[in-house]
Amino acid sequence: MRQLVLDQLDALGLKDMRKGLESQSETHDDRSFEDRLCELLEYERVARDERRLKGRLKKAGIRQTGRLEELDGATARGIDRQTLDFLSRGTWLKDKRNVALTGPCGAGKTFIASALTHRACDLGFNARYCRLPRLLQELQVARADGTYAKELASLEKADLLVLDDWGIAPLDATAKRDLLEILDDRYQKKSTLVAAQLPLENWHAWIADPALADAILDRLVHNAYRLELKGESQRKMRGIPEGELR
Repeated sequence: MRQLVLDQLDALGLKDMRKGLESQSETHDDRSFEDRLCELLEYERVARDERRLKGRLKKAGIRQTGRLEELDGATARGIDRQTLDFLSRGTWLKDKRNVALTGPCGAGKTFIASALTHRACDLGFNARYCRLPRLLQELQVARADGTYAKELASLEKADLLVLDDWGIAPLDATAKRDLLEILDDRYQKKSTLVAAQLPLENWHAWIADPALADAILDRLVHNAYRLELKGESQRKMRGIPEGELR
C-alpha cells in the first residue's frame, strides 16, 4: 500500500509531497492523520512557491541578487528607510504606481532597483529588468525583423518594468517614440521603475522634444514615488568591483 501511494504521488507530479511522506515514514509519528496530511501538503506548497519564485526571478533578469535587508548605509545615502520599508510591502505595485530612483554613479541605484525587483517577485508579481539603451536597441532590431508589436506586448504584460541607466545616452527620434509607446501601454495599468544618474529635473531637457517629453514624463513621474540617493560613489570609496555594490 505504501508503494502504491508513492507511485500515485509520482504520477500526479507531487514529488515534494512524496519526499515528505518518506521523511515521515523514517520516524515514529503518533500524530493524527490530518496533522500528517497537513504537513505533507505544506511540503508541496512551499516547494512549488520556491519553484515559481525562481522562475519569476529568471524571467526578470535582475542584475544583482541582493535584498533590501542587506542594504548598508541607507541613511548616509539620503535614503528614507521608511520609504524603502513601504515600497517593500508592494502596495505601490498593487496601485500601479511608479518609482523614480536617482543618484550619482556608484551610489547603489542598481542594487536598490534589483532588490525592489526581487521583492516584487517574492510577492508574486512578474517583473522585467532592462538597461534602457539596450532595450531601445532591441526594439530597433524587432522593428526590422517584424517582432516589434510582439516585443511591446511582452513589455506591457510585466507587472513591474525596470528601466536602468535612464538618461545615460542621447535619444534619437525613433527611441523617443518607442519610449512613449512603452510607457503609454503601461500607464495606470502596470508599474515602472526608473533608475537614473541624471537628476529628475533634467529629464525633460534630455528627451529634447517638448511635446514628447511632456507626454513621456506625464505617464511616468506624476504618480511616482521618488528616491534620491546622495553622496560620493560607494564603489570608489570602498573599492568594490562593478556588480557587487550594496
